[in-house]
Amino acid sequence: MTAVSTEGLDPLYDAARDGEPVLLSVDTARRIAREDLDDCAKADAHSLGAMVRAAATLHYRLRSLLAALNAEEGRTL
Repeated sequence: MTAVSTEGLDPLYDAARDGEPVLLSVDTARRIAREDLDDCAKADAHSLGAMVRAAATLHYRLRSLLAALNAEEGRTL
């Protein structure tokens, strides 16, 4: 297996740059997460751009869903 260097690459998420997601209700966050999951499942696996967009979309959506669940439970991220 070939090692891949991550030097010089930007992470998907940087708290200083990106902040926290908009707080949604759990039902809304769940619905949007399902929609995005369905959309990302159709992305072209051979397209780097499509895979980066899918990864960023799913990352943000998961953060949003966790924020909604944590808010409902009285927790923080």
